[in-house]
Amino acid sequence: MTQKELHANPSKSRTPRHRAREFALQGLYQWLLNNEDAGAIDAHIREAHGFDKADAGHFNALLHGAIRDAGILREGLSPLIDRPIGDLSPIEHAVLLIGAYELKHHLEIPYKVVINEAVELAKSFGGIDGHKYVNGVLDKLSAQLRAAEVQSSRKA
Repeated sequence: MTQKELHANPSKSRTPRHRAREFALQGLYQWLLNNEDAGAIDAHIREAHGFDKADAGHFNALLHGAIRDAGILREGLSPLIDRPIGDLSPIEHAVLLIGAYELKHHLEIPYKVVINEAVELAKSFGGIDGHKYVNGVLDKLSAQLRAAEVQSSRKA
């Protein structure tokens, strides 16, 4: 199987930012399963087919930021989920870390875009209804982290 065939949607048109999120998801998945060093994961991912079409800066921010801040991000997510965070599938866990990181640290990205991108990742790589779960959790988290933005969008 080629690297391209390993991708969930090899023919789907994706933006450089979306590709960065996909690669960050792969790296976080690897980190969650094997607890490998972030630098080693980063180096491995950057060699993958198609990485040259990703936003490398955003990938770097997501992968290293989510790993660095995992404890804080999990603290924010824990009250919003219905089970211990360790019981989540690694894909849902990684997608939620990416979404939480973007909501918290990338205020230039509208919260609806963050949630939509996370839902798309969960649809492409996760279980059957994982995207619904991710949507609900990040919707609650966005109301906490970006209350003014959420309120403003709901009034419009």
